[in-house]
Amino acid sequence: MYQRLLLSDGKTNKQKVLELSRKGQTISNPTDILKEPYVFEFLGIKENKPRLESDLENSLINHLSAFLMELGKGFMYVGNQVRITLDNNTHYYVDLVFYNKILRSYVLIDLKMDDMKPEYAGQMNMYVNYYNKEIRDEFDNETIGIILCKGKKDITMEYALGGLSNKVFAQTYTYYIPDKEVLINEVERVLNENKD
Repeated sequence: MYQRLLLSDGKTNKQKVLELSRKGQTISNPTDILKEPYVFEFLGIKENKPRLESDLENSLINHLSAFLMELGKGFMYVGNQVRITLDNNTHYYVDLVFYNKILRSYVLIDLKMDDMKPEYAGQMNMYVNYYNKEIRDEFDNETIGIILCKGKKDITMEYALGGLSNKVFAQTYTYYIPDKEVLINEVERVLNENKD
């Protein structure tokens, strides 16, 4: 977790590292389950090798135990390629569906092999709306949508996700975590910068 927080940009994340080192991880809202980036090193995929979304999805399903550990606390697998039917004849498929027992909410994941695009937010928002209206029970909290993409740009994110009433997030993934020594040096630097 320290490594992932340090991989993220910004001073806020460095403060989170310090807070985490003092208190440990707590989960109380949807953003507490998000990682930036998600690390799929357990798949053994070469980082620069071109892949299809279906290949990535199949690899994650084949390594479900490791993927659940990467997602974090409270996740339970529901299914992949879960069908949503609208207007009695139009079918859509959610790549991966989980339930988080701590947050008591469904978590929908859409895998993308390229950078975040505005249309991905619209598609995920539709999935989340459907789950909120048709699937979740009265004791479930609102559905969470996560678009896992190769990269994202801040301005695109601001306009694509801004104003949505649903909990829709775009997060990145990587196939490998950086060199251990680089990360250790970064943790030590952050801790030294913020000594009381």
